[in-house]
Amino acid sequence: MTVVTRRLVVQVRSVPRSRDKRSVAVRATSRLPIVSENPRARLADIAEQAGVSEATVSRVLNDRPGVSTATRQAVLTALDVLGYERPIRLRGQSGLVGLIVPELENPIFPAFAQVMETLLAQHGFTPVLCTQTPGGVTEDEYVDLLLDRGVAGIIFVSGMHADSTADHAAYRALVERGLPLVFVNGYADGIDAPFISDDDAAAMQLAVTHLTSMGHRRIGLAVGPARFVPVVRKRAAFIAALTLATGMDGGEAECLVSHSLFTVEGGQAAAHHLLGIGVTAIVCGSDLMALGVIRTARQRGLRVPEDVSVVGYDDSRLIAFTDPPLTTVRQAVTAMGTAAVQALLDGINGTPAPRDEFVFRPELIVRESTGPVSRADA
Repeated sequence: MTVVTRRLVVQVRSVPRSRDKRSVAVRATSRLPIVSENPRARLADIAEQAGVSEATVSRVLNDRPGVSTATRQAVLTALDVLGYERPIRLRGQSGLVGLIVPELENPIFPAFAQVMETLLAQHGFTPVLCTQTPGGVTEDEYVDLLLDRGVAGIIFVSGMHADSTADHAAYRALVERGLPLVFVNGYADGIDAPFISDDDAAAMQLAVTHLTSMGHRRIGLAVGPARFVPVVRKRAAFIAALTLATGMDGGEAECLVSHSLFTVEGGQAAAHHLLGIGVTAIVCGSDLMALGVIRTARQRGLRVPEDVSVVGYDDSRLIAFTDPPLTTVRQAVTAMGTAAVQALLDGINGTPAPRDEFVFRPELIVRESTGPVSRADA
């Protein structure tokens, strides 16, 4: 069976701040045309025909969240049976779901998007993909655009919920208005919604154990900005794992952590520092950072893995074909994407998932970028 995924891509590269940001959204009326002199009687007729309350009919006609797919279809069928005209936004529309990702240059985000889009399409929903660009539309502006489109819910991947310094009041406001939300990779207190996360602590434990089993002791961590929740978790777990495996004190282990950006250039910058202090192996916060580390190692005349071992994180699709093929910690993208979509669908259908964080264990994929510590460094 072939599944055709319908996707609406919202990628606005530049929006002048003085411009009404609603002008780049597709606006649609949400009011049912007046077909009766007594709207209350009309609602009562539809409610009786569908076997639901008038309040539920009102929610469906105004395309509000919190109504199950079966109930929504029953109301729309009642409209057709009674001869009422459907609201414009409900004609032929199976439902829109917002999917906000920080970028598409890092292959891990298209991987998440593909899994979620396919599953949403299978359940009759059209994903509206929103990707951010430097200096472009902010997450809050994208949320406004999605609300104007009348989305049934939103999935946030590595969004502002992952930034420990951000104000999360906007999320709480969305929850209060009844809009189903799901957050992937990141966590924020006080938000009544499900969170789906990779197990950062397990990821660091896997990487450090793998490297120490091959004799490495001075292992560096190249990771992103310290304000992000996954970075905080990786840093703490890395230090704990390294001190346990090698016996070094926590202060010495902390000196082996370099914060940079989750990019190739960020990996290069971190590698310059870590290689300069004599590490024999580097664990990275992303596969892109790992590629930057390998580039810097070669610029210094070092061989991978003979002189320095490198471990990535994510296991995006083409990483197995790099030179050398990259040892990496694989995120459970399919399982996490499936859980995120299911949690959102549960919320849309009126049976929300538990408001908790669901943590998925990653997998260490050993390839050719790691090897035993050289005898000179042993």
